[in-house]
Amino acid sequence: MIWGTEDIAKLIGRTERQTYHMIKSGHLPMVKQVGERYVASRQKLIAFFTEAA
Repeated sequence: MIWGTEDIAKLIGRTERQTYHMIKSGHLPMVKQVGERYVASRQKLIAFFTEAA
């Protein structure tokens, strides 16, 4: 599991601001909000971006 927009951004090669925007606009449906933080499965994120390629 990856916690926080900063770590998610590093994994997907985006800035933290771009990642936050992608989450809020629904482009990363596998990212869930838990309390005030965002969390995602590393495997699901990688699968999402490799399937799109």
